[in-house]
Amino acid sequence: MTAPLPPTPTPPPSYGYVSPIPVRRAHLGDALASEWTKIRSVRSTMWTLGTMVVLMLLIGLGVAAIASGEGGNMGEESALPLGFFGMLPASICVITLGVLTISSEYGTGMIRTTLTACPSRSRVLTAKAIVFFLLVFTVTLVVSFTVATAQVAMVEASEPTTAEWARATVGTALFLAVLGLLSMAIGALVRHSAGAITVMIGLLLLPLVAALFMFAPALKGLQEALFTYSLPSQMIALYSDRPPFSDSGPAGWEALFTLVGVAVVGVGGAYALLNNRDV
Repeated sequence: MTAPLPPTPTPPPSYGYVSPIPVRRAHLGDALASEWTKIRSVRSTMWTLGTMVVLMLLIGLGVAAIASGEGGNMGEESALPLGFFGMLPASICVITLGVLTISSEYGTGMIRTTLTACPSRSRVLTAKAIVFFLLVFTVTLVVSFTVATAQVAMVEASEPTTAEWARATVGTALFLAVLGLLSMAIGALVRHSAGAITVMIGLLLLPLVAALFMFAPALKGLQEALFTYSLPSQMIALYSDRPPFSDSGPAGWEALFTLVGVAVVGVGGAYALLNNRDV
């Protein structure tokens, strides 16, 4: 006699529940929103950008006041190159913020949470670069335009051309924003805040300082190259139609293009190593 089969279990009733939260694939916009929330909510952003604004305003207006008070006439030169004196110390603030944008997450371990929420490391780095670049560019553009307008009004000099205005405002903002991107790339490569900031400060100041002490005739060619292509020299060249220290070398927008080339190499290395290294 055959044993009876066990009864078939009854499936649980379907309640027809649908989550009100939409389910979709994450995209770059989500990463941008996340990075914008992070960069505007940490104190380092306020302190570094706030210090940058104060330095550019105080130094820029102070230099213009001194030039105006001395009664000097700049002749055929415009007053816009005076903006360099505020741009150089402001670059240190931008370097610091660029490094901290990514290295601080390695220091706190937050990078693990970031990459768990967004496994696409390239997307994370792209979002950080876009948010950082737009923030620094916007703030620097407003401040540099304010300083340039005040300097032209305070100092007796020739009327700046449209090209000179563009380089002193848009060019300055682009230069500092690109320098910040290079700093962020170094931060991604070194993954240590103090180390990456030290590397960038050395890259900013060491070539020019080293060139000042190259007295040997055999080092004359190297000295001229360091004077021509150091970052402070490129900042000066941005305000001029001719190279500041030699007959050849970048001048005007070429100084910005030179920095962009270096930044592209650095950011490319950051993408390559970020995708091939453990967190």
